[in-house]
Amino acid sequence: MSSAKNLALPAGYQLQDYEITKVLSSGGFSFVYLARDAEKNIVAIKEYLPTSIALRSESATVLPNADDVALFRHGLKCFFDEGLALAKIEHKNIIRVLNFFRANETVYMVMQYERGKSLQDYILGQSESVSEKFLRRVFSELSNGLREVHTQKLLHLDIKPANIYIRLDGSPVLLDFGSSRQALSENQAKISPSFTPGFASPEQYYDRKLLGPWSDIYSIGATMYSCLARTSPLAANQRIKNDLLVPAVNLGQDKYSQELLEIIDNCLDLDYLKRPQSVFSLQKSLLEATAKPPKKISLVSKIVNALNKPISINRSS
Repeated sequence: MSSAKNLALPAGYQLQDYEITKVLSSGGFSFVYLARDAEKNIVAIKEYLPTSIALRSESATVLPNADDVALFRHGLKCFFDEGLALAKIEHKNIIRVLNFFRANETVYMVMQYERGKSLQDYILGQSESVSEKFLRRVFSELSNGLREVHTQKLLHLDIKPANIYIRLDGSPVLLDFGSSRQALSENQAKISPSFTPGFASPEQYYDRKLLGPWSDIYSIGATMYSCLARTSPLAANQRIKNDLLVPAVNLGQDKYSQELLEIIDNCLDLDYLKRPQSVFSLQKSLLEATAKPPKKISLVSKIVNALNKPISINRSS
């Protein structure tokens, strides 16, 4: 077996009907490539390769360590099942899975390639915090897609600014699901946790039996908070020990409505039962108008106001 651990497939590599162009991203569980299909369409391809338990041989075949064959296969099945479930979802705010197949003793997921930039790059590219209108629109649209994901009995488990893409037309799309990574890390201590500090819910640290839609909602709240703060919030495990997180109602009080800031703080509640329990509930609150209706003036007040008006007297010459 080659000692070239973590090496990606090279540019020009022919992977069934796809030609690898370059590496888009890499992590402890997968590589993501830019590629062209047989019709020269650009696609993104995600390769299952948990580098702590498997190596790539010189022939490009992925081989699990002798002691980790069962764990590798478990993760492979979760990755495959996730791809199968995502392939059933056709929603403009969820990354579109076009194909998935076995090759090199692992699994590949072919996804539609989106043009634009990540929310993380978008935030950092602004000279100041993003507007409330932008926040409400992007996260209410994203909620549409996440509702469909939860309907398929899937959780994302890695929502963060880097995994939300803002297309050229301004619409958001959710990328890079973490479900298969979560399945691996909860079965083996040697595998690093798959979540991102600051955006992962407390349940992902301490009690994964409590995972549910509210866990993704915590991550949505953390992502909205990062749009205000322009940095990631304090990690949940640190907050549990000593919660020094500045509430959104204090952080954004001069720029955002009280209603929006309270929504963010509710999503970030350490107690999962106190967060919105469904994406529909969160979306409903995001779509509510922030403008207060004009205060109604009673009939008595109208009469009093009329009586208090100065009377102008026209004197004839």
